[in-house]
Amino acid sequence: MTSDVWLPVPTDGIQGLPEGFTYRFWDGGQGFPADPADCAFYVVPYMKGTEIAVRPLAAMTSVRAVQTLSAGIDHVEPGLGGLPAGVQLCNARGVHEASTAELTLALILASLRGIPGFVHGQDKEEWRAGFYPALADKSVLIVGYGSIGAAIEDRLTPFECARVARVARSARTTERGPVHPLADLPGLLPSADVVILSTPLTEATQGLANAGFLSRMKDGALLVNVSRGPVVDTKALLAELESGRLRAALDVTDPEPLPAGHPLWHAPGLLISPHVGGSTSAFMPRAKRLIAGQLTRFAAGEPLHNIVLTTS
Repeated sequence: MTSDVWLPVPTDGIQGLPEGFTYRFWDGGQGFPADPADCAFYVVPYMKGTEIAVRPLAAMTSVRAVQTLSAGIDHVEPGLGGLPAGVQLCNARGVHEASTAELTLALILASLRGIPGFVHGQDKEEWRAGFYPALADKSVLIVGYGSIGAAIEDRLTPFECARVARVARSARTTERGPVHPLADLPGLLPSADVVILSTPLTEATQGLANAGFLSRMKDGALLVNVSRGPVVDTKALLAELESGRLRAALDVTDPEPLPAGHPLWHAPGLLISPHVGGSTSAFMPRAKRLIAGQLTRFAAGEPLHNIVLTTS
């Protein structure tokens, strides 16, 4: 049985790693640190894209666990087809909730309170006083109510929103109230002042915020996307922004990175952050604890946490 573990973080920076493994550092460089066929546990390099994430997978004939350091797994899925049966794919639940929820609130508040305009005003030495929308008394809809969606609602609570509605793949009940299924979206969109997308990218959610979705949003509503760029139909969103009917704040775009000259850069009513929802000082300590914990369970033959799927 192979004992190689591929890590995108040097081992001297991770406390609590179990003994008995041969740790190989690989953060997506051109050359591999060892034969991929000897890898038993693969921690995917963070924020390096699909091409790098899947590059060694086809040769990882002995791998038994693949661990992402992102909440989403869409960048790894294209390489799963060639893996042996029984490989467990785990995501980074517990790593990004705090940072992504923080940025979500920052994007909402900055957009509603006109912060980008104040920055431009400061550059031009203009005093742009006036009345601006508040988050208080607004109706908020969270589309994608997993751990990140719940963390966002945690941070919405002090802002005295009039209502928070929740949507996920299937209906359920939480301590805060009901979670609606995706099928209920058409009836929920017209009453939301702020619509937050925090859903994984799947076949069901690709292009979810299309022309029909956006047309159901109320005039002046704010769309906030902290999930994946392709969850939103870029062409349809541009049409709504250019008409002035909707506003948006995007941490993710399609395409991404957003190329120079793309019309999103200068779309009216749009605030863009460069996919930094999880890229904060909170990331690395949580990622290291996740890696050490998962490998400790792996070494002991105990069930891994955050299993998203098992190959067949």
